[in-house]
Amino acid sequence: MSVLSSFVWSVADTLRGPYAEAEYGSVILPFTVLRRLECVMEPHREAMAEIVAKYPGEQQRRTHLKIATRTEDSAGLSFWTTSAYTLKKALQDPDNLAENLIDYVGGFSANLDVFKSFGFENVIRTLDERDRLAQVVRHFDRIDLSPDAVSNADMGDLFENLIYRFAESANDGAGQFYTPRDVVRLLVDLVYAEDTEALRDRGTVRSIYDPTVGTGGMLTVADEHLHGLNPDASTALFGQEINPRTYAICKADLLIKGQDPSNVRQGDTLVVDRFEDRRFDYVLSNPPFGTDWKAVESDVKNEHARGGQGRFMPGLPAVGDAAMLFLLHVASKMRDVDDSGRGGKAGIVLNGSPLFNGGAGSGPSDIRGHMLENDMVEAIVALPNDMFYNTGIATYLWILSNAKPDERVGRLQLIDATGLGSKLRKSIGSKRVEIAEKGREAIVRAFAGTESEDDETTVPVKVFDNLDFAYWSVTVERPLQLRFACTPEAISAVSEHRTLGKITGLTDALESFGDEPYLNREKFNRELGKHLGDQGLRLTTARRKTLWQTIGVHDETADVCVYASGAQRGEPEPDAALRDTENVPFGWGGHPKTHEALEETVQAYFDAEVKPHVDDAWIDWSKTKTGYEIPFTRHFYSYEPPRPLDEIDADLERVVGEIMTLLREVEA
Repeated sequence: MSVLSSFVWSVADTLRGPYAEAEYGSVILPFTVLRRLECVMEPHREAMAEIVAKYPGEQQRRTHLKIATRTEDSAGLSFWTTSAYTLKKALQDPDNLAENLIDYVGGFSANLDVFKSFGFENVIRTLDERDRLAQVVRHFDRIDLSPDAVSNADMGDLFENLIYRFAESANDGAGQFYTPRDVVRLLVDLVYAEDTEALRDRGTVRSIYDPTVGTGGMLTVADEHLHGLNPDASTALFGQEINPRTYAICKADLLIKGQDPSNVRQGDTLVVDRFEDRRFDYVLSNPPFGTDWKAVESDVKNEHARGGQGRFMPGLPAVGDAAMLFLLHVASKMRDVDDSGRGGKAGIVLNGSPLFNGGAGSGPSDIRGHMLENDMVEAIVALPNDMFYNTGIATYLWILSNAKPDERVGRLQLIDATGLGSKLRKSIGSKRVEIAEKGREAIVRAFAGTESEDDETTVPVKVFDNLDFAYWSVTVERPLQLRFACTPEAISAVSEHRTLGKITGLTDALESFGDEPYLNREKFNRELGKHLGDQGLRLTTARRKTLWQTIGVHDETADVCVYASGAQRGEPEPDAALRDTENVPFGWGGHPKTHEALEETVQAYFDAEVKPHVDDAWIDWSKTKTGYEIPFTRHFYSYEPPRPLDEIDADLERVVGEIMTLLREVEA
């Protein structure tokens, strides 16, 4: 594949000069698509011409052409061209080459509108103006991209490799469109793992959807894997893509496979779901890492505000990271559970932040809560670092299901595959490791629970109840105890205050009040108020509060400040500076792992873990929130003791000796 990709890309040597490096892809990609279509059509040109001549309507042509071109390995063509041109034939009339190519592309059936996304007519005319058109056409005419020479899977790899090269040459996030094939195969294997037997049934029909479809690589692998399990299975592939170039490639690729081209649609998935009324058997996605959603913020928030009707109803993540919006979308697209108990499965590639970002009550925590409380997360797999082309950060596969097997209901698997990476002989961007077939099989066995003692490769797995990741965030208060004294430091603070400092005569009045300390707030306010009145100063209630807050300092020997009015009259006021938060896990201390056990669990935790250390503390129950966090790394952390001191000392002595030897050589 790398040889073929390099050969295709070598046309860049022809473009160098008239074209900037960042422009190469705009020429190479559409010509690659055109050459692939031409090679696919080549054996069927006569049948195509007969059907086009005989049937005037698009639907009639499509139906009869598909029947006429169907083979054991192909569902038949559902596109055609009314033009008699090929690249070779267009080259035979060099004076009119540009017009011939435009006629060729313009003759394709209406369902093959992908060249508009490339702006291909303009590409052809620009090449002609820059005297490079004939050379480029001759280059592509020499490449054999027929299905016999390049399979659909290899063609998908070629498209994505070219996209990668194009983005890299343009310095435009070289990996964002390209999911490594080892990651895709693992994701597909995990999503199919529990359905393998059902997928072998006669008459199997499955729909597969990718909301961030790119060039369709995930759909291709999923489709081929399904047909490997059951050659007679029928698949319907669906995708949505925001980038016009990758959308065009994906649509052309699915057309070649005999899929319905209307199942690939262009648009931003977060703004509008082009398949709003559809749900799917399998959903696969690798959304871009670390992208914000500022550009679509109003659309997303409007959908969130629709309450129970919107995809984003459970919560919104920070605007700087859209990962959890894609997670919610993917979860919403799984097909409903039918009478037989079969529902939808999904797999999505995410970075580490969706596991733990955001505290209790935040959007990310609420989204995790939605996924866990509705029992949609079946497993999370930690991948080795350096698996992707554009990032070396930790990545995870989330496997979702809305119809778990009975033994998995209410439970979640964490699978640590970080140690299964095999080093690549040569790095590609940030990708330095891959998961080879043996490692992939071990991960799938761990997920399916089919490991045996004879397995050469084992994978660490831990199984949890969903509510093992739930906790209560509890606010612990301590009483407000203040000492008041009009010291020079306190008066200086008042004079510098943005509000109090503007009150004429206040600092003079405080200086004349004296610096006697007060350990009771009510007494201080009463006597200071009388003194200020004698000085002709009348402060509003808000300013009096600001004044004692500015002068007062914490003192554990002072009287506890209490509320003077309202429903809390006579109760202690909390000191915001001493306020603390405790996270109490569901099921702590053997208590029931339920929401209803809140008070008994939290009170028991408080009595055992807080009260013995701060006897005057209390719980503010009104501030209690439920949070959800999946601390993946913590559960697989393995303590490594530091090296013995003798060993460290020996290393230091060795290094010092080497330095002294070098210094003596310099002096000599």
